[in-house]
Amino acid sequence: MDIVSLPIDIDRKAIDSRFRLVIVAAQRARQIMEGAKPMVPMRGDHKETTTAIEEILSGKLNILYGAAAVTAQQEEKRRREEMKRRAILAEREGELSNEIKKDLSIYLGDASKEEGSAKGKSDAPKASADKGAEEEE
Repeated sequence: MDIVSLPIDIDRKAIDSRFRLVIVAAQRARQIMEGAKPMVPMRGDHKETTTAIEEILSGKLNILYGAAAVTAQQEEKRRREEMKRRAILAEREGELSNEIKKDLSIYLGDASKEEGSAKGKSDAPKASADKGAEEEE
């Protein structure tokens, strides 16, 4: 049977209400979805919310209250924004790199064509001069 469908006995020392349990579980589930490692083994069919509730009820999760909780949330928000900013910068850098490579390949392609046509032009008069010499003979 799933932990979500069972009646939940809350340790009143750790969590003072069901409302706080829901809030803390939602925050922890979000952390797990963003890549945090679960503190309890995740079963194959369990979702992140179930794992978060199991962590809270097992007492393995440290729950912060008051000013400490606000500070931790602000730090977490700053960390997420920094990660998003870095991802956007990396994406832009990749796009810029691809654009530069494209422009460079066009330039190098034009340069190699010019070299080929310059060689072809220098060879062409010789070939036509040789043909003219052969025709005179």
